[in-house]
Amino acid sequence: MRTARRRAREGQNMREVGEEERKVRAALTRVVEPGDETVGRWLRQTTPEHLVQALAGERDMPTGVSKEKFEGLRLRATRVDLWNKAAEDLAAIADLGGRFVCPGDDEWPRQLDDLADGRPIGLWVRGSANLRMWALRSVAVVGARACTEYGAHMAATLGAGLADRGWTVVSGAAYGVDGAAHRGALAAEGATVAVLASGVDFAYPRGHTDLIQRLAEQGLVVAELPPGDHPTRSRFILRNRVIAALTRGTVVVEAEVRSGSLVTARRATELGRFTMGMPGPVTSGLSAGVHQLLRGEAVVVTNAAEVSELVGSIGDLAPVQRGPVSARDLLDPVASRVLEAVPARGGADARRLARDAGTAEEVTQGKLFELQSLGFVQRCGDVWELARRSAAVAGSRRGGP
Repeated sequence: MRTARRRAREGQNMREVGEEERKVRAALTRVVEPGDETVGRWLRQTTPEHLVQALAGERDMPTGVSKEKFEGLRLRATRVDLWNKAAEDLAAIADLGGRFVCPGDDEWPRQLDDLADGRPIGLWVRGSANLRMWALRSVAVVGARACTEYGAHMAATLGAGLADRGWTVVSGAAYGVDGAAHRGALAAEGATVAVLASGVDFAYPRGHTDLIQRLAEQGLVVAELPPGDHPTRSRFILRNRVIAALTRGTVVVEAEVRSGSLVTARRATELGRFTMGMPGPVTSGLSAGVHQLLRGEAVVVTNAAEVSELVGSIGDLAPVQRGPVSARDLLDPVASRVLEAVPARGGADARRLARDAGTAEEVTQGKLFELQSLGFVQRCGDVWELARRSAAVAGSRRGGP
């Protein structure tokens, strides 16, 4: 019992799926493209073992299955020895200090089940942390690869701020916003997860080889594809659905009108997750996609506190933003009206000021003495005028800053 508790504390995978099913699902990741809803439907109708046996020619084709689709998968399956290759893949991920997590495992993030038939067959994971636990309190930060300095700065700041607040930062380890968000979280010594469109041992982009290695050591690297597999254009798009489903919400920092980041954000909306956008200059094409989202599909956020308030629990409130407070802001309403009535140039007697302020003359007289003691006005005989030190107040009444 103590050993089990210790493993749970350390975030190790408390496996519940049998090793035979694990091997079969690993074999399927060699044959089936991520997000294949047809195969997902088949897996609801039959077991993974039966499906692999059918693909290997050891069983009949499942009923209700398109022959053309099935023959395409069977042709792909015959290119390799699925059983031996699955064993090799499982050994390879173990050598990397990782594992293959399946639906039904304790470590499986159950929110991925929201993808229905598009749910991953399994996830190849590098890193020692527990994926399910980290995903429970996670936010996706995505955006343009060719981002501006502003975008990189805001993504890194957001990643660090979320990490400081105990959130896991999830992204795709790409150039630009993704990499900046990961680095921000790592700099804050926080939790961060990279979801790849390749195998977990295939560093893409190549320029992020060191970053992905660091993510595997300090965070988690996750993929649907088996070790050694390479990315394709379609796999990047399909990878985005995992990022959207895995997290409580998605923040888009910079994105053009046509962008994979917008695909992630809109998939998050479809899944009932929070969708957020960080605004940029209206003249920037790299913010045009974000601004399009903000016109109806997303909520404006400008910092980690606002993200945490939106996706977090009760009590995760962002501080109220306030401007500087001047001495004039502290005046009561009647005193403010009397002060407003004092001419910017020259002066006026108490009767005129009472009339202009809409207050009784005796009340106006009392407020004028209060304003004099505070240094706002001065008395010259029967006339009241603005004190010299209140020139800025007069300027503001004339429409100045």
